[in-house]
Amino acid sequence: MTQLTRRGFMAATLATGASRAVPVAIQARKPRVILELVYDKALGMMRAVERVVR
Repeated sequence: MTQLTRRGFMAATLATGASRAVPVAIQARKPRVILELVYDKALGMMRAVERVVR
């Protein structure tokens, strides 16, 4: 095993913790995009509308 200084050990520990916590945080806040087709009377045709649901 390599010789770690106190500062190196703390940096390695924080990097390991961040690499485990960041993907979980990103997945938890992932918004859902819903695509709807609605009839627009002004255009006289259907159009797509996107909604973001958090």
